[in-house]
Amino acid sequence: MTTISISPEADPVLPLSQGVRLELKPASRIRGRVDGAWWPRSRDMAQELPPLVEVLDRVWGRITRVTVHEGMWPDLPSRVPVGRRIVRLGWFDTEQEQADLSLFSYQVGRWNLLVIPPECDPARAALLMAAATDVHNPAGADALLTAAG
Repeated sequence: MTTISISPEADPVLPLSQGVRLELKPASRIRGRVDGAWWPRSRDMAQELPPLVEVLDRVWGRITRVTVHEGMWPDLPSRVPVGRRIVRLGWFDTEQEQADLSLFSYQVGRWNLLVIPPECDPARAALLMAAATDVHNPAGADALLTAAG
């Protein structure tokens, strides 16, 4: 499953062949606590982050920093190569929800994605993606995971 939804204002050509399982909220004045959902294939941040950043660079502008909850990822490097540059990676324990990934860009600012656990079954992942991209759903990442069972 490769899903990439972008706001109507943005019209980039996205590299679908990379297989990034990502869905973003449509443009709206209502943002809620998450801006979409990402379903990585593994818990290897060094492998999973570069394709995500490459796709989002085209939508949100150059991603310069990413933060995650350390409980979701077993090995967290402080810097991740993305193409010919480095993206800084920070991690938190109590300061960030476990299922949340924050991305920072000079052009757009901060965006938050629900991280769907890699081992999640496809039916539940589809429900989580739909909930995370519903502009009327103000729930945060952990609340979305809990609500989906």
